[in-house]
Amino acid sequence: MKTKTKYHFVALICFILIVPIAWFFSTLFEGEKPSVTLELPSLSIKASQELSISVSDTKSGMRMVWIGLYKDGKEVVLLDKDFQSPEYKGGKIHKETFKIKIEPGKIGVSDGKAILRIVARDFSWREWWHGNKTYIEKNITIDTMAPEIDILSRVHNISQGGAALAIYRLSEPCPKSGICVGKNFFPGYSGYFKDPDIFMAFFALSYDKGPKTEIFVKATDRAGNNAIAGLSYYIKKKDFRKDVINISDKFLDYKMPEFEIDAPSDSKTSVLDKFLRINRNLRQNNHKQVTELGQKTDNVLYWNGPFQRLPKSANRAGFADHRTYKYKGQIIDQQVHLGIDLASVAHSPVPASNSGKVVFTGYLGIYGKTVIIDHGFGLLSMYSHLSSYNAQKDQLVSKGEIIGRTGMTGLAGGDHLHFGILIHNTFANPVEWWDATWIKNNITGKINDVKSR
Repeated sequence: MKTKTKYHFVALICFILIVPIAWFFSTLFEGEKPSVTLELPSLSIKASQELSISVSDTKSGMRMVWIGLYKDGKEVVLLDKDFQSPEYKGGKIHKETFKIKIEPGKIGVSDGKAILRIVARDFSWREWWHGNKTYIEKNITIDTMAPEIDILSRVHNISQGGAALAIYRLSEPCPKSGICVGKNFFPGYSGYFKDPDIFMAFFALSYDKGPKTEIFVKATDRAGNNAIAGLSYYIKKKDFRKDVINISDKFLDYKMPEFEIDAPSDSKTSVLDKFLRINRNLRQNNHKQVTELGQKTDNVLYWNGPFQRLPKSANRAGFADHRTYKYKGQIIDQQVHLGIDLASVAHSPVPASNSGKVVFTGYLGIYGKTVIIDHGFGLLSMYSHLSSYNAQKDQLVSKGEIIGRTGMTGLAGGDHLHFGILIHNTFANPVEWWDATWIKNNITGKINDVKSR
């Protein structure tokens, strides 16, 4: 009995001694490496670049972090931080973030390929008391020079509410380039010319922007260097028609039930208030839906020659007509009509105005049943208020191919086609695209001129 008690006593003593010792050594010799998070906008460093690095070690704490830039056999130290702490207690700092400003010119580093090196250690007793080590290498490029822009298209005449084309060449790959029209940006796309450095950018001047609008080319390279090149252009001022639309009770009673899903109303909402929500809020939402389609386009010039208008049709409303809506003689709303309304006989066949790829079919709020075609490089055409359509999304259609029939779906008071031209995110005057002379002078002539050089 005494022997058994003695055995239990010894076991207890061993447990009391061994467990703390085991815990002590397992903590001191923990094998988890420090965590390093590097935030760098790209693997290219421009003339002045901020690098953000976060280091952490949840167990033994941070011992040190070192960052160096190696190029042409020379290493420049960017950061050398020693976290002082008695080693037997571990590190006091478990996480820290550093913002490092890199200016290659000031530290004597020239443009070209380089290596960014990072070393971080913790206060573990591993590796002969040097701690667990995290080592990172990043192959980067020092690029302190802005890209060069060579404008290849010569003259850029554009009307208020109209469109134009610019063609330019870049000296280096740039993830973002295009035409700035005031505060609006129209991306340029390569892929049409054999030279991958040549870009085309269709751009539009919104109906509400006048002759003082600035237009220029802007390019940003991979390092974030910006370049701007002036564009030779002329803006023609244009006045747009003012129109009055009288809203009747008959129209409201007939049309508003169609929008029950888009703008549901309760018993306290008048039919007129519902119309105003549709004409304002839903119109704005639909505009956003359409312009988002213009930002996803194919680098293919699907179309050729002048665009085709609805055959045997008459204009019922013009582009950028400024509409004043009246109800019982009182002004209730004002909107701008961003297309052309064309009327023929009821349910007239609607041809594709030019070749392209269908990117939208469906019901689109105030526009009703709608088909939208991408003609490539950010140029789209829109067909709305249709009674029916037979085109399908992603279908390639040819100029003149029937895609639907006119109707009065959406916020239409009679059977007609609402036809629109969209460039990236801006509606432009369709009349220009029906004009063979305008297309030759402003689009195909420029393309052929660049091809011939």
